[in-house]
Amino acid sequence: MSDIQGMLSDIQAEANYACRMTGRTHLNDHILDAMGRVPRQRFVNKTFRSHAYDNSPLPIGKGQTISQPFIVALMTDLVAPQRSDKILEVGTGSGYQTAVLAELVEHLYTVEIIPKLAQKSRRRLEKEGYTNISYRVDDGYFGWPEESPFDAIMVTAAAEEIPQPLLDQLAPGGRLVLPVGKRLYSQDLILVTKDHSGQLHSSRLLPVTFVPLTGDR
Repeated sequence: MSDIQGMLSDIQAEANYACRMTGRTHLNDHILDAMGRVPRQRFVNKTFRSHAYDNSPLPIGKGQTISQPFIVALMTDLVAPQRSDKILEVGTGSGYQTAVLAELVEHLYTVEIIPKLAQKSRRRLEKEGYTNISYRVDDGYFGWPEESPFDAIMVTAAAEEIPQPLLDQLAPGGRLVLPVGKRLYSQDLILVTKDHSGQLHSSRLLPVTFVPLTGDR
């Protein structure tokens, strides 16, 4: 079994274990196929490359991490990307989640607040051949209003509360997935949907641990 196939098997095993909280016994095959096409080792620092396909987060510098593969798969499954969807990712980080999303949509928008991380991930993604991504160095708490509304928004760092600007930029019928919690070990993964009348509905799915959103709020 290859390293990538082993990672995908670990993702499915954890999906089965967590299904009582997430309600998902199986993640969408086209999302797992996309993850199988993205070589995670190219988004991991050399020091940790031997652990690139472990089902665990890894440090990427600047106090940030590359997310656990299961969480990448789950959050992608929750935003349910369709090829024509307009999607915003808040927190480019290493670029790994960005690459997975870029495999699934015609065009992706991603925002990173740390300039050095943004530059490094953009170079990496362009080297990998991704040409369907728009990049921005800014505080993702405020989204990307000029390009809104978005069919889906994914936030890859924990907010103390759901950012109102992101709710405002979510299109009717849209999905917002993010970790929410004021303390590192007291966070939940939240799914927010906006129905076609503009009403918001949210559900807590499972406990998670993410680095916090940063910014001047």
